[in-house]
Formats: sequence, structure tokens, C-alpha cells
Amino acid sequence: MTTAETTTGERADLLAALAKHRFFLTFTTRGLTDEQARLRTTVSELCLGGLIKHVTSVERDWAAFIVEGASAMPNFAEMTEADFKQREDGFKLLPDETLAGVLAAYEEVARRTDELVATVDLDAVQELPKAPWNTERAWSARRVLLHIIAETAQHAGHADIIRESLDGQKTMG
Repeated sequence: MTTAETTTGERADLLAALAKHRFFLTFTTRGLTDEQARLRTTVSELCLGGLIKHVTSVERDWAAFIVEGASAMPNFAEMTEADFKQREDGFKLLPDETLAGVLAAYEEVARRTDELVATVDLDAVQELPKAPWNTERAWSARRVLLHIIAETAQHAGHADIIRESLDGQKTMG
């Protein structure tokens, strides 16, 4: 049995929402080559492989935040030029990376997050890391999970547009 099959109530709802949006995001990559997953098809810098990498990183970092607090997150105030370059590369499928590899990494991060959802105290609160966009002081584990869901859903929409621009395929419709 999977974590989702043994979890009920609010936790089951969170897991179902995560699963749905993860599916829509990854479904946009079905049948693509690594080269196609690297292509930018809009004025945006985003590509499908890069979106998967980005969402993987976001989910991994925020899940770690739930457990470890702000120390698990990047310190944006002290980032170097090399850090910003690495962050920029997180939106690209680099030449030495494969679509299969980033999808496998995402699947592993998703599995660990699902295990966390099943056990974490959803009311546990962590102080947010210092960043220009953080206007609140702290979030509960529940709030962080809702943020992961929102981030995944938003990027699934981006991915759908990129895929449709690439070859006319759509996730929905």
C-alpha cells in the first residue's frame, strides 16, 4: 500500500491535490526527447525539463523547511553570483542532464514529501527565511504544503503552454 492509500482526512486531501498537479506537470513531458525537453517555445526562459527540475527543487527545499526550518532554505541575502547562476540553471535541462533523470529525481522527492505529509504535525510552525518576498514571519506545515501544491499547479499550467507551443499536444482538452 502507498502512503496515499493509508492516509485519511485532510492529509489524504493534501496528497490527492499534490498527486493531481504532479501528474498534470509530468504528463506534459510524455513522449519527448531530451532535446525537446530543453526547447524554449515561448518568450519565457522556461523549458519542460527545466520546469520539472525547478519544481523538484522547490518541493525538496520546502519539505526540508517543514522539518528543519529556515536553515534548510537558500539564504537569498548572501547569495553569490555563482549561486545565482546555479539557480538560473535550475530552470534549464542542461546538456549533461536527461529528461528521464529529472523525472526520476522528481519522483523520489515526491515520495519523500508524501511520507512527510502522512506523519508531520500540520500545525507545526517554522519561521520563514529572510527574503524580499516573504511578508509574513512564519508558516505552518499545512501552509507550506499548500504552497507546494500551488507552485506545482502554477508550473503545470506553464508546462501545458510550453508543450502546446512545442508540438500542439495538450494536457487537458
